[in-house]
Amino acid sequence: MGEKVSSRSADSSHSTPAPQGAAVASHANKAAADAVAASFNSLLEKLHYLDDASVERVRQAYRYADHAHLGQLRNSGEPYITHPIAVASLCADWKLDTEALMAALLHDALEDCGVTKADLIAHFGAAVAELVDGLTKLDKLQFNTREEGQSESFRKMLLAMARDVRVILIKLADRTHNMRTLGSAPRSKWYRIASETLEIYAPIAHRLGLNQTYRELQDLSFRHLHPWRYATLEKAVARSRSRRRDVMQKVQAEVETAFAHQGMVVRLLGREKTLYGIYERMQGRHLSFAKVVDLYGFRIVVSSVIDCYTAVGVLHQLYKPVPGKFTDHIAIAKANGYQSLHTTLVGPASLNVEFQVRTEEMHIVAEAGVAAHWLYNAQHKGAANVQKLGTRWLQSLLDIQDETRDATEFWEHVRVDLFPDAVYVFTPRGQIMALPSGTTVVDFAYAIHSDVGDHTVAAQVNHQLVPLRTELKNGDVVEIMTAPEATPNPAWLGFVRSGRARSKIRLYLKTLAQSESVGLGEKLLAQALRAEGVQQLPEVAGHEALWDKLLRFTGHRTREELLADVGMGKRVARIVARRIVALLSESGLRPDILLLTRERYGAEDSLSQGGVLLDGSERATVQYAKCCRPVPGDPIVGYLGRGEGLLVHHAQCEVARELQRKDGERFIAVDWADEPTRSFEVAVSVVVSNHKGVLARVAAELASCEADIVHMDMDDAVGGTTELRFVVAVRNLAHVEAVLRNLRRLSMVIQADRVFQPRA
Repeated sequence: MGEKVSSRSADSSHSTPAPQGAAVASHANKAAADAVAASFNSLLEKLHYLDDASVERVRQAYRYADHAHLGQLRNSGEPYITHPIAVASLCADWKLDTEALMAALLHDALEDCGVTKADLIAHFGAAVAELVDGLTKLDKLQFNTREEGQSESFRKMLLAMARDVRVILIKLADRTHNMRTLGSAPRSKWYRIASETLEIYAPIAHRLGLNQTYRELQDLSFRHLHPWRYATLEKAVARSRSRRRDVMQKVQAEVETAFAHQGMVVRLLGREKTLYGIYERMQGRHLSFAKVVDLYGFRIVVSSVIDCYTAVGVLHQLYKPVPGKFTDHIAIAKANGYQSLHTTLVGPASLNVEFQVRTEEMHIVAEAGVAAHWLYNAQHKGAANVQKLGTRWLQSLLDIQDETRDATEFWEHVRVDLFPDAVYVFTPRGQIMALPSGTTVVDFAYAIHSDVGDHTVAAQVNHQLVPLRTELKNGDVVEIMTAPEATPNPAWLGFVRSGRARSKIRLYLKTLAQSESVGLGEKLLAQALRAEGVQQLPEVAGHEALWDKLLRFTGHRTREELLADVGMGKRVARIVARRIVALLSESGLRPDILLLTRERYGAEDSLSQGGVLLDGSERATVQYAKCCRPVPGDPIVGYLGRGEGLLVHHAQCEVARELQRKDGERFIAVDWADEPTRSFEVAVSVVVSNHKGVLARVAAELASCEADIVHMDMDDAVGGTTELRFVVAVRNLAHVEAVLRNLRRLSMVIQADRVFQPRA
């Protein structure tokens, strides 16, 4: 992701001490002071919605921040305090409350000026300090990579924002001002900062309905990512605007006249597609600028929802609508609360013009999103709805965090939900649900409830049975069928789209692996204890003191956690067993010498005395090595990988032999159970002479042998031959040998062998 992001990184990586001494002219100092005073006065003028006591608290925060940043300059040469004032001013435009404005003024003090959180609590209270802390970068934490550090930083920001949405509003104001002044920063920083803004902050703004901020961040990012393209496109739009000014004025006049004839009072606002929006359209559809037709449009603000639909009727009588270009976002609001009617019409000179029709409440929500909660009276339906939508998404962040402790994985889940595209589908009862673009049936199931997702077995879309990986389309009616015994399938991770579904599936699989690891760990530890002369693993009851001491020694919180780590290979069973023996000796219990002798020197009996028997029913804790693909009947060895569980190799595998030389203490005794419960994969190479239909004949022979083909590829060999390489599912070694015998009997088969080593 790049270097760590801070609230100041989009402007300058560090503050610069102001030049001191006679070199600085007194008039320059006065000019700087005047600039600061003017910018703060400009902020005060926006605070008319606060009472006098609140304005005084904002003044106190300003004085504190001004003192903290004394002697610091921005790259532009301005006093650094002008930046927090500008951020607070943007927050005042949204009419955020007193605490948010104070936090905006103080947002860099905690990070760069030696001010502590305790200082902020003492001066301004815990609420302001928490807001500032949520905005502060993680300087004191150490990360293995820059990417990990950045993921952790974003996780902290998102979780702080989930607890208090004002955090992200201040953060977005901060980033907006920094992007406006990015031209003063070294050009070497432009790409990283602009990319980050485009990929992270702009989607967050859109997800929260802050469309005005979203569009500005996109355009500013485009300007600094591709300066030449931006300048070229800006000139092209200016030329087009000049050429079409008369046409747009004519459209405006005709529309105003049409509404006047109907006796409707409307507010007509001109709008132009953003430069980044035009660029994205050109890139996505491979269009030249001349072919981008809907550059211009109007917003029509009316007094009621009924008037919205009436207004569209008036427009459609005035100009012909473009087929397929009418969208009703009032009946079906976007996921971020946006509501409007969209229609594209063919105006004078065959110019396509888009109209967006909305009420005043919808207009405020469309521009300010969750900030409409402050901008507009909260009892109005528009503001309340969008606040509810924003809160729902923010709460989902906390749910994902509860299931995902890894920062990079958390960000992977969350960023999927940041992108603006969505599909709108219906439950069988007619409830509308908004889901990410590309969403599948399984995503829908988890969106209803995690229990529904976990027990999904089948689904109907528009009353037709469909595969679970089916992508949903706008207007689909989806019904999920569940079964109590059903569980999530790991293969679902290959196609689910939403962060919620992905995190829930991974949580289930981790829990499953944990429980299986406990069982394997208990078996391995019991086996290691027998080798030390202890008959069985001590129970907790009656040995509480022993387990307390053992857990303090290993650093685990519970017995199950320790056993799981043994099962996953994170702890060596032999070392833990020796510690248990030492603790037993302290309490007067000595190893059984006869048992110890039999276990250590009776290798032929080792499996009967506690070795691991494998029948294929093991899941996450036991894996069968791809390099040699052992099957029942093969001699095998078990390698306890570091954090990977038990890895089973063929005894003659070269990879296993190399591991034994390097890490022999991690090998344990394993053998096959009498009756394996599933099939196993084996690799087979078949060299055939080139004839028509040879592949079909070989595949048919494999099918007749009841060996299912899992994978197949081929290479041209020499002398008119071809090598076919299969991975097939078989029951055991005898089955493998039978398959090879039958293949060798085919007239076109020159050679058929089992393959033990993977090909490069």
